[in-house]
Amino acid sequence: MRISDALATQRPFFSFEFFPPKDEEGSRRLVETIEALQPLRPAFVSITYGAGGSTRARTLALAKEIGQHIGLTVVAHVTCIGADRTQLRELFDDLARAGIENVLALRGDPPAGARFEPAPGGFAHAAELIGMLRRNYGFCIGAACYPEKHPEAATLDEDLRNLKRKADAGADFLISQLFFDNEHFFEFDRRARAAGIELPILPGLMPITNFAQIQRFVAMCGASIPPKLRVEMEARKGDVKAVEDLGVAYASMQALGLLQAGVPGIHFYTLNRSPATRAIVSSLLAASAWRPVFAPNITIR
Repeated sequence: MRISDALATQRPFFSFEFFPPKDEEGSRRLVETIEALQPLRPAFVSITYGAGGSTRARTLALAKEIGQHIGLTVVAHVTCIGADRTQLRELFDDLARAGIENVLALRGDPPAGARFEPAPGGFAHAAELIGMLRRNYGFCIGAACYPEKHPEAATLDEDLRNLKRKADAGADFLISQLFFDNEHFFEFDRRARAAGIELPILPGLMPITNFAQIQRFVAMCGASIPPKLRVEMEARKGDVKAVEDLGVAYASMQALGLLQAGVPGIHFYTLNRSPATRAIVSSLLAASAWRPVFAPNITIR
């Protein structure tokens, strides 16, 4: 199913992001993990690229496996990095032949410590990639957005202008970078709507299961950890189970607040571990927690 159609018809709307493992055994375990999500009726699962486009072949193979053999809707990540227009067309042709209808079009991240450089004959910005996809293919196209600003953008306004370019180029929906304070998302949503961006925006949440790991993630993506949450995590950092329990509880409250404010759904960054997200989604479903009960001064679509 196309994500734009699912967003118009499916409530609750939950999606899950995974990355391709490094070997066949890892891929087998990941397929089992994804199969275990089926009772939760995920709207889609998405499969990432590694930095620098390093897992392109595995992304394609895993996307095919999920779509053709598990039967779940797949969103395949595609990036500008490390590929020229001809190579990108070959990838898109492969995805189309595999019956994949949805892609998340990104600029892409260079390997750690490197600066982004467009490939010769390639694209420098996600908006250019989205434009090419819109002109030449029939995919439903997602794009990324950043409630706390892309780390390379000089200002919030510059970041919003870049997002408007992606919307105008032909994106159908947006998925946000992770955040831990819902007010960051609500304020971002208000600014996006004021700038004329009318696309559905899926907030992205990552349940904290490892405090050291999450600190590395937020440093890379420009997100922040609220001071009170940081204090509670620091107090538990020697107890893996206590950190995970707090992370699940905190993400559950975040998701509840977002759904009751009227967001169309939640996108979970799983780090290839589904128990935490399964627990969160199961509790939300049991409580019918996607039903809006209040609306802050935002215009959620």
